[in-house]
Amino acid sequence: MKVLLLNGSPKVDGCTKRALKEVADILEKENIEAEIVDVGSKDIRGCIACGSCVKNGKCVFNDIVNEIAEKFEHADGIIVGSPVYYAGSNGSIITLLDRLFYSSSFDKTMKVGAAVLSSRRAGSTSALDEIYKYYGISNMPVVTSSYWNEVHGFTKEDVEKDKEGLQTMRNLGRNMAFMIKSINLGKEKFGLPENEHDYHTNFSDGL
Repeated sequence: MKVLLLNGSPKVDGCTKRALKEVADILEKENIEAEIVDVGSKDIRGCIACGSCVKNGKCVFNDIVNEIAEKFEHADGIIVGSPVYYAGSNGSIITLLDRLFYSSSFDKTMKVGAAVLSSRRAGSTSALDEIYKYYGISNMPVVTSSYWNEVHGFTKEDVEKDKEGLQTMRNLGRNMAFMIKSINLGKEKFGLPENEHDYHTNFSDGL
């Protein structure tokens, strides 16, 4: 079992990374492999809606997005970490998620997803909602914690003082481990739920 953690902050060793490490440590204690990948400092261009991924099964731009897609395919869960600037997630991580979820063709059903946000003071909950929407259209259960999945502070030293924030990260790790293990047991006994993909409303009939 494995969880992929994406650090969307351009500061490789900042507040967001500190929060992700707290979750990763708990996952490892629960015998779940945790891999943190720093993506916030990468040059990631946006989707151009070329449609090549439909034919090739991957994005036409062969950069870190395709690398993440391969890791994501073989993971049981994903945690997206981001700093909050203007009540939203880092632009780089959203660009990555747009291309990752659009271009990857593998089934994401029952992979679990979570978000971890870092802000100085406020704006985190709207950023959480922003990331959760990717999971909501992919048959992915969202993992929650004992509070919003966020830490507060201007530096990682500030985050060390956010005792409740770090506690929330640890509870998130335990909840994610439990959900992954439970889903794996469910797969063995019941299999995955049936998913219909026959209809795509696009009003091509002019209605």
